[in-house]
Amino acid sequence: MPAPTPTSAAATSAPAASPASPALLQLDALGPQGPFRARRRTIVTDVAGTPVAELSLVPSLFVDRTVKALHRARPLPADERIAAVARAAELFATADLAGQSAAEYEHTVSRVGGVPLSVVRATTANIRARLTRVYDSLTQARPGGTAEDWRSPLTRTGRAVWVRRAETFAVLAAGNHPGTHSLWPEALALGYRVAVRPSRREPFTPYRLVAALRAAGFGADHIAYLPTDHAEADTLLRAADRSLVYGGEDVVRKYGGDPRILLQGPGRTKILITADTDWRAHLDTITASVAAHGGTGCVNTTAVLVEGDPAPLADALAGRLAALPALPPEDDAAVLPVQPAAAARAVEAHLFAQAAGSHAHLGGDGVAADLGDGSAALRPAVHRLERSDAPQAGVELPFPCVWVAPWNRSDGIAPLRGSLVVTALTADHDLLDDLIAEPTIGNVHAGDHPTYWMGPGLPHDGYLAEFLMRSKTVVRD
Repeated sequence: MPAPTPTSAAATSAPAASPASPALLQLDALGPQGPFRARRRTIVTDVAGTPVAELSLVPSLFVDRTVKALHRARPLPADERIAAVARAAELFATADLAGQSAAEYEHTVSRVGGVPLSVVRATTANIRARLTRVYDSLTQARPGGTAEDWRSPLTRTGRAVWVRRAETFAVLAAGNHPGTHSLWPEALALGYRVAVRPSRREPFTPYRLVAALRAAGFGADHIAYLPTDHAEADTLLRAADRSLVYGGEDVVRKYGGDPRILLQGPGRTKILITADTDWRAHLDTITASVAAHGGTGCVNTTAVLVEGDPAPLADALAGRLAALPALPPEDDAAVLPVQPAAAARAVEAHLFAQAAGSHAHLGGDGVAADLGDGSAALRPAVHRLERSDAPQAGVELPFPCVWVAPWNRSDGIAPLRGSLVVTALTADHDLLDDLIAEPTIGNVHAGDHPTYWMGPGLPHDGYLAEFLMRSKTVVRD
């Protein structure tokens, strides 16, 4: 197979998946030699099926050669890396990049990914804030007894030094929410060279972020954008030293045994309300936990467990969620996710199948709201279960869908295991001890804090740096 070449007349004249159009955004791969327009390309459409962009799909040889180039590259000095990430944050949020202004980018992400425009705008601000403070995040992740660099005077008498476990890092990105891209640039700040494989569902955020990082000072052999098919994605994971992979249960089953891969799977986030707490005082927080950000995130609430009768809470929650409007995603008032109509109906059918045997308080007659242009908003659903360990309590769907179930002291914390976040509305400190000690619970919010709350510098599912770095003793003359 001939070596891939950067974008050129020869490359662009090769057969494509569909005819190229000057009206379409061209999302070229970004390799170590610059942009590359592959012979194989695919059309990215918006939620109504209208073509928006043409995405290059690179072959395995291009992937392998790119990762080898990243491995050969020397990282920038630490101070330069931190400064470059901060510059990239500003460019990402404000500059014209890859042929789009920030406002045009946000509209495109909303229209293609179906995420409400207000959520995309808020996420742009959050990515900017998080990357601007990347040094603070890494400092909080670094063990307190370690030095940042072996040149520290502390190493003269012996000191642990925080060092990379490897050199290259691959990301198989998610497409459900642009906010997932606020995490992986930390790897660049730590000196890794990074290759990002975007989701075809929403390839625009990583493209813009990689362009911003390159414009801010990272070389083309430090950060790459590699759209691929599934087979080439496996090539990327084999070639990179360490990887971050987003996905559902199928991804967890496929890669769960590989210690070089950090998985970001389903969140199965929950709220627990014990009898000593009046849920009525917290209904705003419960509702927001289910529906904020379009209900698409792993930190949105999947299940609410109630000590006592869950029916009144389910009724009240259904009343709040039923008021949310079904609108096109680019509407300023939109709050619900939108998908192509066929995909939305498939989600609806899956919900019906999963909900068998439960009591529907909302969504029992359907959740796909046709918007008249080939797309459909996904309206909220509230179903009540008979017991806290019902299998539906772990079913996570890409819209505001919540399962409400009774919980008893005899159930203990077993129904809460495997949750990314648990918000516990309780005065029981022994119960909080158990929740915080449970290894399979990622985060615990004690009191009136929504499940999607994340503070600056705090870990989402552990610190990424825990996976990428280690402490090494250094003593020197």
